[in-house]
Amino acid sequence: MKKLFLIFLLLPFIGTAQVKGTHFEHGLSWQQAKDKAKKENKYLLVDCFTTWCGPCKYMASTIFPQEKVGEFFNKNFVNVKVQFDQTKNDSEEVKSWYADAQSMSKEFKINAYPTFLIFSPQGKLVHRIVGGGEADEFIAKAKMALNPETQYYTLLKKSESGNAAPETLKQLATSAEAAYDEENSEKFASAYMATQKDLYSKENLEFVSKYTKSSQSKGFELMLKDPEKVDAVLGKGKSNEILGSVILEENIYPGLRKSNANIDSLVAAAQVKYPTVDISKATELIKIQVFHAEKKWDKFQPALLSYMKKYGAEVTADMLNFFAWAVFENCKDTNCITEALSWSKRSVDETQTKEPAYLDTYANLLYKLGKKDQAIAMQQKAVDLVAAENKAKYQVTLEKMKKGE
Repeated sequence: MKKLFLIFLLLPFIGTAQVKGTHFEHGLSWQQAKDKAKKENKYLLVDCFTTWCGPCKYMASTIFPQEKVGEFFNKNFVNVKVQFDQTKNDSEEVKSWYADAQSMSKEFKINAYPTFLIFSPQGKLVHRIVGGGEADEFIAKAKMALNPETQYYTLLKKSESGNAAPETLKQLATSAEAAYDEENSEKFASAYMATQKDLYSKENLEFVSKYTKSSQSKGFELMLKDPEKVDAVLGKGKSNEILGSVILEENIYPGLRKSNANIDSLVAAAQVKYPTVDISKATELIKIQVFHAEKKWDKFQPALLSYMKKYGAEVTADMLNFFAWAVFENCKDTNCITEALSWSKRSVDETQTKEPAYLDTYANLLYKLGKKDQAIAMQQKAVDLVAAENKAKYQVTLEKMKKGE
């Protein structure tokens, strides 16, 4: 009886100890959540997520349950989760938020997940965080929402009066980028650069490079005009790297989305427009991907071999495996298959023979080149390593090799 009484005494403390992570409200409407935040004089955090979003799941399963995260958010915020997609398995609580979710998506321009909207206790939007992060990093981002000097929308409102100081413009550009507000990010970056007498200082060039996102950016003009001067500060090839990225975004990728796209013509036009910028490495890789997608094997093979001859030393194990498998499936030339075998061996060696998919590719290429015994030994290693759900498929390949099929 005494033991039972002691257990009942401990129950409240056990219950308290179990609530270590972030507490999210349930059963509240949007208005009730705002009312609760106002009554408790807390900020309101709205976790805008979707069921298909990987980072959203990571935040829910790994970050928010942590004790230090819970301590910070439970102390400073009323926390609400709102699902922004709709599925057949949605609960009644999720369905009750459908209309509000659609309204919030439109009003607050939510186009990336997870997005965290932060409102003042009075219900005014003051800050936005886009994307997740590890615990300490995420807490640091959220702390900015508690200070009017670092709240994005508060700063944005102040800037409307004009005559913002250079450092304020710089901070606004950074905050706008973090909020995925690209239009304002470029606007404030340009405004900041207009206040600077020396754009070639290390600090300013680092800032310029970060906000050179279109051919209309000040940085694009700067780097196109005098790349050597920029590279002397930022490092060799940096200006070409930044310029090339913009050129691809504006002159190559949009054209590839059209049904009658011709990658050779797109690349040629870009090179004529920007003759001093070397985009060959990126465009050669794009050509390989396009020829592969379009099954133009007569163009795929020479393009791939040329790319590997120039840049093969820089190719990752994953890409090596992709290239090797593409050759195995689609190329008949023995010399090309032999080259692919060397790429495949590199992927196996670089991952210390621990990736069954890479071993499988290597085994298939060995078999295609008539090296049956080596192929069987390699495929057996792949079978031994592969997860149970995929083992049958790998085993089938092994049995075919043994039968000479």
